[in-house]
Amino acid sequence: MRLSSLFLVGASFAAAAVCSLVAAGFASDLIEDWTEIGIRNALDAEGLDWTEVRADGLQVELAGLAPTEAARLGAINLVGGQIDAARIIDRMGVAPSTDLLPPDFSAEILRNDSGLSVIGLIPQATDRDAVITRLNAIAGADNVTDLLQVANYAAPRGWLDSLDFALVVLEQLPRSKISVDAGRISITAITDSAEAKRQLETDLTRMAPPGLRMTLDIAAPRPVITPFTLRFIIDETGGYFDACSAGTEAGQVRILAAAREVGLAGPVSCTVGMGVPTPKWPQAVESAVRALAQIGAGTITFSDADITLIAAEGTSPERFERIIGELENALPDVFALHAVLPQPDNPDETGPVEFTATLSPEGLVQLRGRLTDDGLREMADAYARARFGTGNVYTAARAVDNLPDDWSLRVLTGIEALSVLSNGALSVTPDLVEIRGTSHDENANSQVSQLLSGKLGQAENYALDIKYVPPPPPTDIAPTPEECAARISAAVTDNGKIAFEPGSATIDAGSLDTMNALAEILIECEDLKLEIQGHTDSQGREVMNQQLSQARAQSVLNELRARRVPTGTYAAVGYGEAQPIADNDTETGREENRRIEFVIIQPETIEDTASTLEELSEQPQVEETSE
Repeated sequence: MRLSSLFLVGASFAAAAVCSLVAAGFASDLIEDWTEIGIRNALDAEGLDWTEVRADGLQVELAGLAPTEAARLGAINLVGGQIDAARIIDRMGVAPSTDLLPPDFSAEILRNDSGLSVIGLIPQATDRDAVITRLNAIAGADNVTDLLQVANYAAPRGWLDSLDFALVVLEQLPRSKISVDAGRISITAITDSAEAKRQLETDLTRMAPPGLRMTLDIAAPRPVITPFTLRFIIDETGGYFDACSAGTEAGQVRILAAAREVGLAGPVSCTVGMGVPTPKWPQAVESAVRALAQIGAGTITFSDADITLIAAEGTSPERFERIIGELENALPDVFALHAVLPQPDNPDETGPVEFTATLSPEGLVQLRGRLTDDGLREMADAYARARFGTGNVYTAARAVDNLPDDWSLRVLTGIEALSVLSNGALSVTPDLVEIRGTSHDENANSQVSQLLSGKLGQAENYALDIKYVPPPPPTDIAPTPEECAARISAAVTDNGKIAFEPGSATIDAGSLDTMNALAEILIECEDLKLEIQGHTDSQGREVMNQQLSQARAQSVLNELRARRVPTGTYAAVGYGEAQPIADNDTETGREENRRIEFVIIQPETIEDTASTLEELSEQPQVEETSE
């Protein structure tokens, strides 16, 4: 009986243990299932359905092939937000990359007086040795720094053309930075003058191959003015400048404002340049101009820090002395003032003491009047022949005594000043050097004033009466790009658009008059960079439309060549159906979309006052535009 009781108790405990184990196993399986389901749903919601999830007790195993390393890390981070990261077992792989995009190839070439450096990433197809050889030929073998890197990819379209053009233009740009990309080039350079800048922009535009996009950032530093000259005159006609120079734009504004206060009228040019002797230049000019206005009439001449004020004859000595004293106190310390009050001359019974030279519009020069001796006469004759041509000079001057000591200097300087004019006359007297005439150069007054001030000194009085006359227009000037564009548009409007046989690149016979009219215009428009664009409607396959548009654009280019149009700077480009100008759902719209367009390509230039290449390189670049 006792044994039976013990057996029953043991059996009960065993049954309870078995039930507990069964319940624990069932609970564990249920938790693992819930964990897998929850994590899998979270991964699917984020688009990570390639991930396989398997729960094993407290651990969660992730498997599968991630498309990228970033996707693999994203899956781990997402699961880590659901459970403790220590419970995650990563068994995921990453799919190998089978289509890597090529890098962006570019090169930058910097050239200055110290040498030449090139840096960037170029494709394996580029002949690197040939590039370095050409750079050595430009700058010298010991003056080239090679920092190029090479990647094993094919050269993208337009890369070789861009690099070759960069090497060609580099020879003409001793101070420049050239950035090269596939089908695009950016040129930053410094020239010596505004005229050189305009010429360089024209030359580069003509040289650029068709299809190359080009940005030009050409700077022309301020001119160096020596001596730094300003000359202001007040007479019965009012106030005017013979020459005007300023060191800054703000100084230019102050000087012109002071001149207008005392009677300056109309437009005037005041050159902003380098070489100003002191930042107080505008203050000194303001004081001197106002003092001259208080005197009433006369001239005020600045040559660097030397000032000459010559009052008009008849000025009251008391008034002259008072105003000059006030001016001397108002001028900054660096300036030296020489003031002259002319006295009436006694007439010379032997005739005027004068030397004259005249320059005709045809370039013929006559020298007359008085010279100190035969040596000066021979010197003046030789100097004039060197300036105006051996066969264009007639000398009838005579040698006399008792001329001023500086007579020879004044005569030779006057002849040099006369050579700046198109035609005019020179008069040299003991008290005055006078230049009258016309010039095709708007800055002739300033040039002559600088020349006379620099060579004659501050105590000399001179007078200028030089009028600007625009040069006659050249008879063979080519139309501007804007004029060419307008004439092309008018020719198409008048003669009809260029049409083709259906589904073909053959130009319709009815469009031959249009082609003839366009050829006549383009022959006159020299060195025009032109893109002939072909466009289609949207009917048919896109690839076939693109090919048809390219063939039609090429046919137009061939027709122009057959009519002896210089097409070296032209490019034929097909755009297919990509650029419609009307609705392709209507027949009228499709007809408008089937067209040939002529687009003139011009680089957009950037005006810049920077004077160093480093300053230029920090400025944003502007891409060229089509007109």
